[in-house]
Amino acid sequence: MQFIKADINVDFIGKRKIAFCLSIACILVSIGSLVIHQGPKYGIDFAGGTLIQIKFLSATDISSIKSGLNSIGLEKLSVQEFGEESAHEYLIRTENPLVTSEGFSSELEKALKSSVGKEVEIRRLEMVGPQVGKDLREKALFAMFYALLFITIYISGRFELKWLLSAVMAGALIGAVYVFNLFDVSIPFLIVAALAVSLVLFWFLELKYAMGAIVALIHDVTITVGVFSIFDKEFTLPIIAALLTIIGYSLNDTIIVFDRIRENIRKYHKKPLDFIINRSINETLSRTILTSATTLFVVVALFILGGGIIHDFAFALIVGIVVGTYSSIYVASPILLSWKQLGKSK
Repeated sequence: MQFIKADINVDFIGKRKIAFCLSIACILVSIGSLVIHQGPKYGIDFAGGTLIQIKFLSATDISSIKSGLNSIGLEKLSVQEFGEESAHEYLIRTENPLVTSEGFSSELEKALKSSVGKEVEIRRLEMVGPQVGKDLREKALFAMFYALLFITIYISGRFELKWLLSAVMAGALIGAVYVFNLFDVSIPFLIVAALAVSLVLFWFLELKYAMGAIVALIHDVTITVGVFSIFDKEFTLPIIAALLTIIGYSLNDTIIVFDRIRENIRKYHKKPLDFIINRSINETLSRTILTSATTLFVVVALFILGGGIIHDFAFALIVGIVVGTYSSIYVASPILLSWKQLGKSK
């Protein structure tokens, strides 16, 4: 299906400097928000604590709910409405992991019924210890880091036939991260440093396609995390799943454009590289927009109709799809041209 004319010629490459400035501004705002908020806002999956979801038959005053919780010794907690207003559901969070036994549920239900004067239903009761939360947080960071490294092997092998070189580089980085991890180095700092070293190695080893893809993926993840920080949304395990999905989606888009660039380099070998890259983006534009639009339609439906449980997951995918489509056009491909202009490629 093609709803964009085959001979369309939008000057994407000519606007790359504006796009780079926009991307840098978005990344700086994202990092600034994370600094102001002292990092992401972790849910109980990563921070530890207890999460309780309750439901009343009618609207209830939050102060009455807190009063009932305080009567059984629950303090330093937050209560907020959950889902649609007509659902009369509330989420209770406390930093302390509680013993969530059957007896505790009965005690909680009695306390709330006494303070509020209404029947209450305990719909969810989750507890995560602080050490478990820390372990999950570290494993989530490692999952994204390893995903990016294995992507570099694939990109370098497919487009530059440097399977062994990229595999050795990735293996060395994984080994270095593992060794430093044994010395209790901060995991976020360690992974950021490893990604920075990876980009330097891409430069010296001339893995230009891998660099374009990884810079685009880092761009997508950073901005998505920044948007979550700006809107003060929690990071939970489903959000990590969303970020990994975004990485896969954005990479697929980038590979389609890279494939066409590689074909057109042979086809238009006498043409300048900026013409070839712009031509390639235009030739794949119909597919890019169609794929993004249909995927976005489904995710927006999930966001609107999926309920509170899946709301943040769908929101992350919406941001990721939009940013990922943008980066495939304005970040990954133009890096190949910048590479040549800096004298690293013929």
